[in-house]
Amino acid sequence: MTFEWTSKKPNAGIATLYESNITLNKTASSHFDHAYSVLLGIDYDTKRIAIKPLTKQETERGAVPEEKRHKITVRQSYARVCNKSFMKAVSELANIDLIDNNAYKFPTSWSAKDQALIIDLNHILEVLS
Repeated sequence: MTFEWTSKKPNAGIATLYESNITLNKTASSHFDHAYSVLLGIDYDTKRIAIKPLTKQETERGAVPEEKRHKITVRQSYARVCNKSFMKAVSELANIDLIDNNAYKFPTSWSAKDQALIIDLNHILEVLS
């Protein structure tokens, strides 16, 4: 027999979208270990979301206006960014219903070019309700 041993850690970055926040699993959140805040962006043409980490130095320099910065909470096994109005725009773009505790899981990937985590809204992995 040939066994393939599995890891305790998921290898794939997963983002779970809720009505008021985006929660990233450990793999996806690893890109934000040193983030002080983040930028949130939407590409309406390709149906993708970008979450770009900002360092404390970038924030203190004023390189990014305060109204464009979003707080990120990073814990040992996940990270979370809350913004209800952003999530409303995302739900409309992806044509998903995030009210009444509905949640959707999507794949993530790191874009070295954009220095941001990309969430692909074209591929729902799982629906939680």
